[in-house]
Amino acid sequence: MKAIWNGVVVAESDDTIVVEGNHYFPADSVNREYIAASDTTTHCPWKGMASYYHLEVDGERNQDAVWYYAEPRPAAVRVKDRVAFWKGVTVKA
Repeated sequence: MKAIWNGVVVAESDDTIVVEGNHYFPADSVNREYIAASDTTTHCPWKGMASYYHLEVDGERNQDAVWYYAEPRPAAVRVKDRVAFWKGVTVKA
């Protein structure tokens, strides 16, 4: 699977996990050149506290387009050390 934004592959892996329709990529499959830290957090009742990254490609920023669960709740342990994408990021084979 590939995660593509602004014409650039920002993550690629054959080892994604689908949860609630979202592909979670291994964290080490993300090209760190294109992500920047975000202070945004949200809470999911069954997965726990989500943290975010911004995507930055060719001078454009996609705010909070990447999320992850650093310490997921027990029911969501499968997503630990993985990231997912949204906000216009295309995920395809």
